[in-house]
Amino acid sequence: MQILKYLLLACTLVFTSVNAAELFTVAIAANLKYVFDDLAAEFKKETGIEVQSIVNASGKIATQVRQGAPFDVFMSADMEFPEGLYKEGYAVTAPKPYAYGVLVLWSQTGADLSKGVAGLANKTVGNVAIANPKLAPFGKQSVKSMEYYKVKAALEPKLVYGESITQVSQFVESKAVDVGFSAKSIVIAPETAGKGKWVAVPEESYEPIAQGIVILKHGIDAHADSARKFYEFVQSEKARAIFAKNGYKLP
Repeated sequence: MQILKYLLLACTLVFTSVNAAELFTVAIAANLKYVFDDLAAEFKKETGIEVQSIVNASGKIATQVRQGAPFDVFMSADMEFPEGLYKEGYAVTAPKPYAYGVLVLWSQTGADLSKGVAGLANKTVGNVAIANPKLAPFGKQSVKSMEYYKVKAALEPKLVYGESITQVSQFVESKAVDVGFSAKSIVIAPETAGKGKWVAVPEESYEPIAQGIVILKHGIDAHADSARKFYEFVQSEKARAIFAKNGYKLP
């Protein structure tokens, strides 16, 4: 009887792991954390296809893909990481921009944001969080903005680096930092709207954050129909309306 129980448990675990492996999976940049639920719901409504997401910094996702992670589609926060995967043969489509991200400053400690990025150098402002610029495109553009206002050197001693924009959000919400460089899609999401205050970072201070999508080789090998349909859906008018509603600019 005991042996039978173990056999049943083993079969259940194998069945569960196979089902999990069969799920159509989209790896998404951290700034898409909240908007993706709307995209997935609309996609399922249109096609009947269920999609699960894996959230991380774009650079980390690219590394995971190279290491064999079974992702089907990659929605990056830039064009550079998916372009690299395409050139190396890990993606089967060239990256196509689906939206432009908007950089913001966000605080829940009452920090003065009225002078924008330049004002962060003020002694009254404490630690400032940014996403790792080597892994997260929003972090890279945060550095560009600091350099534009010539405050990078002054801010260096109080910079706190998160692995992704998600960790920056955690720093801000826990008040571990005074201010964080974040994404408009994060601060206007229902889950965070009204928490603290935010201001947009002037667009002239950083490069346009064009965000690209690619179908990965695993997607064609394992879920070709779902991958193609999702790739096309993300560029549809319905998806564009969802991006616009969530604070993105459209290509």
